[in-house]
Amino acid sequence: MNSKEIIEMARRAGVRDDENIFEFSQYKYLEAFAKLVAAKEQDRCCSIVFAQCESDNVAQRTVDAIRGKA
Repeated sequence: MNSKEIIEMARRAGVRDDENIFEFSQYKYLEAFAKLVAAKEQDRCCSIVFAQCESDNVAQRTVDAIRGKA
């Protein structure tokens, strides 16, 4: 995720810039939160892959692709 995507998602979620939340000093917290949410969702997807795949090799390759390691 890049900064434009994070700001756009925040706006779509109803975050207003009334308090200059998108300034760098405040934005770093918004960016950190977005990355934590993304990591949690990625972990959830990966656990589903491991639960559904019959082969650990296929599961690992799929998880690596999800995490951008492939």
